[in-house]
Amino acid sequence: MRTGSEPMTARSALRMRLWLSVWGLIWAIVGTVAFILVARPGWAAACGLLWVVAIVDMTVILRHIRQGPHYQPGRDVPPYEPVDDRFSHRPPERRRPSRPSHP
Repeated sequence: MRTGSEPMTARSALRMRLWLSVWGLIWAIVGTVAFILVARPGWAAACGLLWVVAIVDMTVILRHIRQGPHYQPGRDVPPYEPVDDRFSHRPPERRRPSRPSHP
């Protein structure tokens, strides 16, 4: 049963993201050095940009890991009840007037 709170209770594999970011950082460094050695400044700049993106990604991931786990309801916590439409602030739906049929 869906509870409607899945985006709020979703978990991310932070350690896997960290290692993928490290892998990308290694390849960005290797690419930057290789393209500098073969005198391709455009490709070296592109790899340098990827290097910066990988560093920022690693920084965000490490920050999330250091924050520690946040409260996540376990299996023993029942799902939220569906929202009752009577108490929502949406305007009532309007029906289109039916067209008269012409013979």
